[in-house]
Order: sequence, then C-alpha cells, then structure tokens
Amino acid sequence: MHELAITESILSIADQAAKENHGSKVTDIYLVIGQLSSIVDDSVQFYWDHISQGTLCEGATLHFDRRPAILHCRACDHQYPLGEILQPCPNCHSVDVFIEEGEELLVHHIDIFREEP
Repeated sequence: MHELAITESILSIADQAAKENHGSKVTDIYLVIGQLSSIVDDSVQFYWDHISQGTLCEGATLHFDRRPAILHCRACDHQYPLGEILQPCPNCHSVDVFIEEGEELLVHHIDIFREEP
C-alpha cells in the first residue's frame, strides 16, 4: 500500500516541475529504483493511471530503471553486486559490508511538453 504514497509524491514532483517550467503536459517520467527498495512497478503504474487523471501528468509514461544493489566491504574496500542472497565479500570473505547502492528511489528526469506561443 505504500506505493500509493510514493506515487502521490511522484505526481506532486512532476506536476510542480511542469508548472515551474510553464509546461502544458508531462509526457514521460523516468524513475530509478534500487533492487532493495520494496517498490512494485505494477502497483505504482496502477495508482498512477488513477491519480494522474485530470492533471498535467495524465497519460504520461512511467519508465522504471531498476538498479542492482552494490555492497562495499569495509575490510578491503572492494565493491561487488548483491546476488540473490547476502554473501561475504568475494575478495577477502569479510562479512563487514554495507549497502552502497540499491535502496534508492528517485525521479531521474521528467519530459515536459510546452506549447510555443
């Protein structure tokens, strides 16, 4: 259910960007979503189709760019992608690792149509 709140935030960001740039319509919104975020693309799309009606964003296409999780080993400074399960550093076998990337959710960019006078 948290996808509704997230989708409302995306709509607010895109709508505000369109207004600030004197746009008449938002055509595309590009999202970056980390592997470890619990966002379900289909749920965001479902909510988007409903809550964007009647706004400058109605009909805009959402583009989902899924990014892998990257772990960073504190022991040897090695970075490596997270597999299907959490594993020690493949370089030194330390378990002293932290998530460097993979939890993000951001609006990367927005395409806005502006009618020329």
